[in-house]
Amino acid sequence: MPSRGARHRPSDDRARTTERMIRRVHHIGIVVRRLADAYPFYRDTLGLPLLREAELPDQAVRAALFDAGESEIELLEPIDARSGVGRFLERRGGGLHHVCFDVENVEHALGDLARRQVALIDRVPRDGLAGRIGFVHPSACAGVLVELVTPPSQPQSADGWLRVKRLVIAAAAPKEAATLFQSLFGLEELSINGGHRTMLAAGRGALLFVPAREVGGAEGLVALSMIADEFPALTARLDRAGIKFLRGTGEVTLEPSATFGVHLHISRYE
Repeated sequence: MPSRGARHRPSDDRARTTERMIRRVHHIGIVVRRLADAYPFYRDTLGLPLLREAELPDQAVRAALFDAGESEIELLEPIDARSGVGRFLERRGGGLHHVCFDVENVEHALGDLARRQVALIDRVPRDGLAGRIGFVHPSACAGVLVELVTPPSQPQSADGWLRVKRLVIAAAAPKEAATLFQSLFGLEELSINGGHRTMLAAGRGALLFVPAREVGGAEGLVALSMIADEFPALTARLDRAGIKFLRGTGEVTLEPSATFGVHLHISRYE
């Protein structure tokens, strides 16, 4: 996997206001058919602590947040098949749904984007499971659904035994998609030896933009990478649960059938 390297300032001056607000990847949203079915994997096998669960009628979901170091994993169960999440599940069968950025003031961040005529789902913040939230329309973000949140407390320390490393985004033109995210959110570019790939930093996590042709032509959120500080314990947990995975030197790859629709890579290395 490409390694993290030197940071570069985005060239677009429009990013400066939002740049000071983005603090980290707050969470990665994953759609599942039933929370109860996904708990044995995410909570019990991976050992991610459950932070909170609630039903959110305005979003027509039942949601749960799990601690994943500096970031969190959010599972979403639709309670109305006609809702956006319900249609996503029907169309794709579950999997990676959205990325959420932690911002200092979500109202100001949405206002800044609105002034720049960026397409928004929410022009005014609303209450969500993670805090005060607002969504940016996928049409403005290279087909990726982006959520902004101001959580009720300060960002937690990255001390989880399993934590988010990077989110992989596929695009027909990955460099252009990464430049778009830089201009919208002020994320800094990381130097990598990735050819047509581009990586942007967001807290200790990162977004890796890859050519869609490398992943079968699919565009949008395509894979999640995590780090396990206790890698032997992780592989032992997977073995005990009877989960099949590809085992490499210091890395495992799990297929979507085992992870409720997510291409998941877990490594012992940064």
